[in-house]
Amino acid sequence: MDDPLMRTALVTGGMSGIGAAVAVRLRAEGVRVVTLDLAEGADLRADVADPAAVRAAATDVGPVDILVNSAGIVGPAAPLWEIEAGDWDRVFAVNVRGTFNMCHAFVSGMRERGWGRVVNLASIAGKDGNPGMSPYSASKAAVIALTKSLGKELATSGVLVNAVAPAVIETPMNAATDPAALARITGLIPMRRVGRPEEVAELVAWLASDHVSFSTGAVYDISGGRATY
Repeated sequence: MDDPLMRTALVTGGMSGIGAAVAVRLRAEGVRVVTLDLAEGADLRADVADPAAVRAAATDVGPVDILVNSAGIVGPAAPLWEIEAGDWDRVFAVNVRGTFNMCHAFVSGMRERGWGRVVNLASIAGKDGNPGMSPYSASKAAVIALTKSLGKELATSGVLVNAVAPAVIETPMNAATDPAALARITGLIPMRRVGRPEEVAELVAWLASDHVSFSTGAVYDISGGRATY
């Protein structure tokens, strides 16, 4: 890319929480940001779990240089043996297949142009496994593995793929999380507070920039000191 100020970023889940903070942060860098969300007010309204909807969105938006996969759901908070298969499948549909669908739709164009940045939102839960949140934890582990695989596949292409693994962040998604589960995982944070979306957005903006040139397939914790490996 010749001019960073002419780059286009597509941020899924861009109308709330981390996605909205990322959109604000990237716009501050002069990046053209397109939000994709099911919520009112998004530039593109689509379900990331629907391949046809994602393909249509790709046609509408055109070339994308930066892809931030922030759309996600927590799913049921219960022991695994109490979880319905349909609830499990919906978490994976959004968190994993949604990430796959978006990468599948936009990575080829980045390869052709020789420059791109993909940042996938994973979670510390994908490394550690949160009890009572097995669908979410397993889905974020899958996002981590997808990121590592895709990063290696694109390592010589000019397209870098990295993941961010937050601990508990103050977002609408976590506001709807079971209070007992939320209290437990917040208590694991050495800083004794939850993170703010704008703090995550700073890390995402760095990973989406030219400042990152020798990192791909990596997972960056932003956890207030909570780390498992």
